[in-house]
Amino acid sequence: MLRRFPQILIAFVIVFFSCGKEEQSYIPKPKGYNRIVLPAHRYQKLAGIYPYSFEFSNYAEVVPDTFATAGKDWIFINYPAFNANIQITYKPINHDAAKLKDYINDSYKLTVKHQIRASSIQEQRILTPAGLTAMIFKIEGDVPSPYQFYTTDSTIHFLRGAIYFPTASKNDSLAPVIDYLQKDMVRLLTTLQWR
Repeated sequence: MLRRFPQILIAFVIVFFSCGKEEQSYIPKPKGYNRIVLPAHRYQKLAGIYPYSFEFSNYAEVVPDTFATAGKDWIFINYPAFNANIQITYKPINHDAAKLKDYINDSYKLTVKHQIRASSIQEQRILTPAGLTAMIFKIEGDVPSPYQFYTTDSTIHFLRGAIYFPTASKNDSLAPVIDYLQKDMVRLLTTLQWR
């Protein structure tokens, strides 16, 4: 027993000093964002009788716009997996310069409505392979519509669109989906043709 006394004493000292008097505080981990798995981009041609045609994602479905103010050729490109959509509104100009001006002004007004919650609004002009000029508005911040756009041939057709998220999520958590839909939006614009 005496031979084991130094070993027991050393074990007791180790246990006694290893249990410090300081309380350990546990801090919960910050909330994380869900992992979003995005499929590869694949496209199909828009079917149906519309005054426009374009390519849209294979992972989206086209549904008619059912709002009371919706026009005949207004549609939603709905992404059920992302709870998002691209709203497309179409208005004929019929060689009326005043109508064209009104439609362009309305596009700017609808974009500026997000200014309350937006941290910035950036404007970009692109030229499509079909020779159309399109205006794209990137709206940064926690807004339901991070991108809006319009394009026209200046005489007959006017098409406006917006990416919408009908959720209360922070856009930084949706950043991968927003980037994904932005690529689909650009594909829509670069393949747009009037009928």
